[in-house]
Amino acid sequence: MSKQGSGGNGRFQATQIRRRLFWLLFKVFGAVALTALLLLAGLLAIMLRGPGDEEASFPPEQLAILKTYYLVQGSWEGVAALWDAPPDDSPETWQQLVLLDENGRVLSGPAELGELYESGVGEVPFTVQVADQTVGTLILTSPLSAPPLFVVLGAVPLVTIAVSTALVTLLIGFLLTRRIVTPLAEVIAAAQEVTAGDLSARAADVSGPDDFRALGDAFNQMVDTLQANEEQRRNMLADIAHELRTPLTILRGRLEGILDGIYEPDEAHIAPAVIQTHLLQKLVDDLRLLTLAETGHLPIAAQDVYLDEIAAQTAVLFEAEALDKNVTLTVATAPDLPAVTADPQRVGQVVSNLLSNALRHVPDGGHIAVAVQREGNGVALSVADSGAGVPEEDLPHLFDRFWRAEKSRNRSSGGAGLGLAIVKQLVLGMNGRIHAENTPGSGLRVTVYFNT
Repeated sequence: MSKQGSGGNGRFQATQIRRRLFWLLFKVFGAVALTALLLLAGLLAIMLRGPGDEEASFPPEQLAILKTYYLVQGSWEGVAALWDAPPDDSPETWQQLVLLDENGRVLSGPAELGELYESGVGEVPFTVQVADQTVGTLILTSPLSAPPLFVVLGAVPLVTIAVSTALVTLLIGFLLTRRIVTPLAEVIAAAQEVTAGDLSARAADVSGPDDFRALGDAFNQMVDTLQANEEQRRNMLADIAHELRTPLTILRGRLEGILDGIYEPDEAHIAPAVIQTHLLQKLVDDLRLLTLAETGHLPIAAQDVYLDEIAAQTAVLFEAEALDKNVTLTVATAPDLPAVTADPQRVGQVVSNLLSNALRHVPDGGHIAVAVQREGNGVALSVADSGAGVPEEDLPHLFDRFWRAEKSRNRSSGGAGLGLAIVKQLVLGMNGRIHAENTPGSGLRVTVYFNT
């Protein structure tokens, strides 16, 4: 078993698990084969065995002849003549019978006359009663109704076929067991390593039926997600620490300077510290908003909302900032747009964050275009800028927490990296969709979509 980050211990666990599962399933197939053999043996015993004691209520017809003879003669004298000249002309049948008197001595049949009879294995006794009095016993020394010839002749090949079938069943069970056990052992061993904290473990070389391959792939994808989430959690903690370090350093420096008499406690020296507290408050508020949205606990007051109206109202708030950067900000809306189902306050936050992000990345003299139009069964709102855009390989991470296109992590150009993450969670919280793409010329276009 070869898994990233796993060594001999993982391979040893897979071997042990594979051995246990193999014997478990092989025993099941063995039990099935043994049960089939036992059932066949019982069936053959029933087919081949002679009559038993329980069949004494079905005596041979000779018993009735002997009873009649005793009634007519009043004794067993001369009864041996029946064995010499049987009334039904079947001497071979009479030779299978031994007649005993009431004391158990032989009166006639293939035995020593006058001797006490010793019963043998497989013999069946029938009591001879006349006028409610036991006058003798008729012994059936061999079955009168032997099994049919086809039963006798077919028993051997039937047993051979049954044994062969059992062996083939065991062989097929062995092969199926190997085919089933190997992928299961890989997944179980990898799961145990993940449980122990090794998120690099993977179920490698999962073969066998499609369902087992799908199980292995699903398990590996699950661990990939867990590993990505763990990495994202660590990065988030590092990002939060980074975001807090700068304003806290400025605050501490200003306050310590005032306490040490380096700075005067006037507005010029206190104002930068207050600005940093505002940044800290904004960061904390954004983190709280993002956490509530991701966990589904953010209150959403859904109602009829007109995206064109909210886009126009929000764009007015950014006109001054756009003017300072010599950026052209336009809003284009299609006529007669229907209302969508959303929270007006949250939609305003979405548009505000999109415009803020666009202004941060558009160069001086550039332009930002807000467009609202009908799309399918809803309305789409897009914000496109003439900035540098985002590399295609980075587009999937555009809405991640603390992600910035600038790897330098410069706040002045990249912000805290929470704006677009908040936008995504707000849109999803209102059952909308969001999509980002580079425009054909240059820049980035982010589109949100809401149902009517």
